[in-house]
Amino acid sequence: MKYRKFGKTDWQVSSIGCGTWAIGSDWGSQNKEDSTKAIHKAIDLGCNFVDTARAYGAGKSERIIGSVLKERSGERIYLASKIPPLMPGDWPPSPYDLVGDRYSEDHIRSELEKSLRDLGVDCIDLMQIHTWSRAWNKDPRPFEVLRACQREGKIRFIGVSTPEHDQEAVADLMRNGWVDSVQVIYNIFNQEAQSEIFPIAMENQIAVIVRVALDEGALAGKLTAQTKFSEGDMRQNYFAGDRLERTVDRVEEIRKTIGDEEPDLAASALKFVLKPECVSTVIPGIRNERQAELNCAVGKAKPMSDTLEKKLRDHNWRRDFWYSGK
Repeated sequence: MKYRKFGKTDWQVSSIGCGTWAIGSDWGSQNKEDSTKAIHKAIDLGCNFVDTARAYGAGKSERIIGSVLKERSGERIYLASKIPPLMPGDWPPSPYDLVGDRYSEDHIRSELEKSLRDLGVDCIDLMQIHTWSRAWNKDPRPFEVLRACQREGKIRFIGVSTPEHDQEAVADLMRNGWVDSVQVIYNIFNQEAQSEIFPIAMENQIAVIVRVALDEGALAGKLTAQTKFSEGDMRQNYFAGDRLERTVDRVEEIRKTIGDEEPDLAASALKFVLKPECVSTVIPGIRNERQAELNCAVGKAKPMSDTLEKKLRDHNWRRDFWYSGK
C-alpha cells in the first residue's frame, strides 16, 4: 500500500481508504459478519483510513468499526466520521434553512458524543460536517463549535463533506481556514472538483478525501441496463428512469478509451481519482473481503499514465440535475 500526506497534518494515510456507508444503511441487505471481515481485511492489506458517519444506520457503521478497533488495539488507524444536519429536513439543505436550526451547538455536541461512544474512542481523528449550504458561508458557526471541541481534545482535525449538487459551496470554508480537509465527489463522470476545489486545496494544504469514485458502482463495470437493485438500495433512486441505461452506455465508451492499457475498469476508475496531487485518499465502499482485496490492490499498483488520464477527461458528464429529478 502506498501512503500520502494528509493536508497540513503529519499523517501518512493509505491511498485507498475504507468507505462504510454500505455497511451501515441504504445499500440493501448487508451481513454484519461480512462487514467486520471486510474492514479487518482492508487493514491487513495496509488500509489505515476508515471513513464513516452518524447517518450510516444511526451509528450502525460506527459500532461495527468500533468492534474492529477493539480487536486491533494498538494499531494506528485514522478514523473519520461526520455529523448530519438535524432531521427531519431537506438533504442537501434548502437555501432557506438557517444554519443554527440544522447545526446547533447542542446538536453537534450530542452527535459527537454518540460517535465517541459508538466508536469506543476518546478522540476522533477527523470530524466532518456531513453537508453544507452556500447560504451558510457567512455564518460558519458549526466550525466554531468543532474548533472548541478540538481544544477540548475530543477531535483532532475538522472537515466538511460537499453537498452533491453544489460542491463548490465549500470553497469559502476552505479559503478562510475553517477546515483541514474536504470530502468531495470525484470520478471519471464527475470532474467538477478540478475547477475550484482542487486548486484551493493545493494552495492551502487542505487534505482531499474522494468519495463516489466508482459512481455508486457504475464504474466498477458490472451493471447492465437490466440490473435490478434490492429493496432498500439507494441506487433504485440514483439510477431511476432511464439513468441506468444511459450510464451503462457511457461506461462502455470509457472501456473503449481505456482499451488494453488497463486490465480492469474498477481499478482504472480508482487510479483516475488518485492522479491529482492534492488527493490524500479515496474511500470506495468495502462490503466484503473480496472487495477489500480488489480495492487495496490499487493502492500498490502502478499509477495510471498521464496520457490515459487526459483521455478520460473527455468523459466528464455534466449532470447536476441528477439529484433533483429525471
